[in-house]
Amino acid sequence: MLRRLYDWTLSLASRKSAQWWLAGVSFIESSVFPIPPDTLLIPMVLSYRAKWLRYALICTISSVAGALLGYAIGAFLYDTVGQSILAFYGQEQAFQRIADWYNRWGGWGVLFAAVTPFPYKVLTIFSGATGLNLAVFIVVSILGRSLRFFLVAGLLYRFGPPIRTFIEKNLGLLFTLFMVLLIGGFVAVRYIF
Repeated sequence: MLRRLYDWTLSLASRKSAQWWLAGVSFIESSVFPIPPDTLLIPMVLSYRAKWLRYALICTISSVAGALLGYAIGAFLYDTVGQSILAFYGQEQAFQRIADWYNRWGGWGVLFAAVTPFPYKVLTIFSGATGLNLAVFIVVSILGRSLRFFLVAGLLYRFGPPIRTFIEKNLGLLFTLFMVLLIGGFVAVRYIF
């Protein structure tokens, strides 16, 4: 089933309405949909490389708007809808394990999930359910999603089809490495200076 959903999502990139589908997939991926918008973003940028900024912006704005839906699910519907979504992804026990940590370090968690392939929707729901500061949530969502989508689209614009294979093979590793370096830099600045 997941493979058919992935193939269907990929097929949307060739439609005239591809930009609307990109916005829609980016929106719902941040709260409930299992397929990332990269499956549309990558072929769209490769087909129309001059539109890379537009496509990255569509992904970012739509994804952050969808993240607010995930936050609302957590804040207002956690007991009914939120727990069901987390159960679908096998993350229902994760809520209990990280709730205390999350209220202290949640901004970093949202940033990490916004940039990496970690299921962002899980942390959008956690953020609402645990009451993470909404301003922090929005700012780190904008930063993280912008970084992710503009970096992917920019690399595709600059290097074209050869970078597609590299990105698809190493996306998780690249973003995880970047986040380790970013967080490490902040920690170093805090304790060294």
